[in-house]
Amino acid sequence: MNLSYSDEQNMLREQVLKFCESDYTFDVREKIVESNYGHNPETWKQFADLGWLAVPFSEENGGFNFGPIELAVIFEEFGKALVAEPYLANVVMSGSVLESSSNELAKQTISKIIDGTTQVSVAFSEANNGYNFHDIETSIEDGKLNGVKTVVLNASFANSFLVYARNGDKPVIYLVDAKEAGVSVNSFSTVDGQNCGDVTFENVEVGESSIISHDNDASQAINAMLDLANLCICAEAVGGMTASYLKTVQYTKEREQFGQPISNFQVLQHKMVDMFMEAEVSKSLLFKAMLQLDGKDDEASKTISGLKAQIGKSSRQVGQAAVQLHGGMGVSDEMSIGHYLKRFTVIDALFGNRNYHLNNFSNL
Repeated sequence: MNLSYSDEQNMLREQVLKFCESDYTFDVREKIVESNYGHNPETWKQFADLGWLAVPFSEENGGFNFGPIELAVIFEEFGKALVAEPYLANVVMSGSVLESSSNELAKQTISKIIDGTTQVSVAFSEANNGYNFHDIETSIEDGKLNGVKTVVLNASFANSFLVYARNGDKPVIYLVDAKEAGVSVNSFSTVDGQNCGDVTFENVEVGESSIISHDNDASQAINAMLDLANLCICAEAVGGMTASYLKTVQYTKEREQFGQPISNFQVLQHKMVDMFMEAEVSKSLLFKAMLQLDGKDDEASKTISGLKAQIGKSSRQVGQAAVQLHGGMGVSDEMSIGHYLKRFTVIDALFGNRNYHLNNFSNL
C-alpha cells in the first residue's frame, strides 16, 4: 500500500493551498457567505479556469480522469480554508451520478459543469426516512413527477436537479430543469452559512429523454455517490481539524496569563495533544478509505462508514476544545475558530450521522 502522494497530487494540493491563502482568506469567505448567493460566481469561474471542475471526470467526458484521492486532497485544503463554494453538490455528487450513465444527456451536462456554465444538484433525500435514502415516495405516474426532496445542497442556484424517484416499484433518476413548471424551492441556510433547500415537484412533466439511469443502475449510482460524498466531507473535516489545532496552538502562544503564554500550562498542552491525536487518527483512517475507494475494494463502503463515525467524534472534540481554548474569542463571528465547529456539526449530520454509520459499520 503506497501511503505517499504522487507528484501530480502534491502539485494539485499546492495549487489549491496557494489559491486559498491568496484569494480565499477568512474575510473574503465571510463576505461570500453573507451574500445573497452564498457563493461567489467569480470564484466558481476561477475554479473552471483552473480545471478543478474537471478533476474527477473521465477523459472521455472532458475531464482529467482523477479519482477519490485527488478529490480528498482538494477537500482537505478546502476544509482548512472553510471554502463555501458548491463543489460538493456539483462536481462530487452530481458528477458521480452523471459519470455512471452513458447516455448523451449525461455527457452534455458534464460538459456544462466542467466549463462552469451550469450547476446541478442531486435531490435524493426525503423527510423521515432515517437516512434510508432508498426509501422514497417521490414517484412518476402518467409522465408526471410528484414529491418533495429535503436538504438539497445548493438548491437555490441549481439550474437542474437529478431527482431520485420511483417509477412503479423501480428506482429511476431523472434530470429535471429547475425552471420546469411545477418545480419550487424553499431555500434556507445551514448553521455554517451554506445554501440548502427543500424542492417540491408537483405534476412536473418528465419523459424518457430525461432519464439518466434506472433500475439497479440508479440505486447503485446513489450508493456510489454517497460513498464518494462522505469521503470528501471527511477529508474536509480532517483539513478543518488540522487548521483548528494549528490556530489554537498559535493563539495559546500569543495569549498571556499570569505573566506567561498560556501554552506553558500543562493542562492546556494535554488538551492540544488530544486535539492533534484526534486529527491524526482521523487522517489515518481517511488514507485507508480513499485508497480502498480508489482501488474499488469491496470493503470501501464499510471503511467509509467507520471513517464517518470517527469524524463525527473527533471533529466535535477538536472543534469544542479549540473554541474553549480561545475563550470568549472562540464564539465570536469575527474569528474563524467557531466557524470550524459549525462546519463540523453540519458534516456530522450530512449523509448519515455518527450513530447511523456506527450501526452501518457493524452491519456491513
